[in-house]
Amino acid sequence: MADFPQMLVTVVAPPALADALIDWLLERPETISGFTSVAASGHGSSAASMSLAEQVAGHQRRMLFLIHMPVERAGVFVEDLGRAFSGSGLHWWMVPVADTGVL
Repeated sequence: MADFPQMLVTVVAPPALADALIDWLLERPETISGFTSVAASGHGSSAASMSLAEQVAGHQRRMLFLIHMPVERAGVFVEDLGRAFSGSGLHWWMVPVADTGVL
């Protein structure tokens, strides 16, 4: 990852946690300069975690949070996220950003 100075952290949350996660993210201006949130649908094979209505619809409502940050902040960010939302079921992943810019 040393070749990639920027990371994109994606966090998937149930809608019930969206406001708490937004507040938590906004309280971290020293770590992140902003983020994007998007309504999404989660599809998977785990029917046990879905309500009857979600099983019929074939998906779960989710919120996707995209947070772009320097690589040196990403590990600490995920650790802090884990402490703040332990046991909440948030799903996350991190990928290197090959390039970025504003047009």
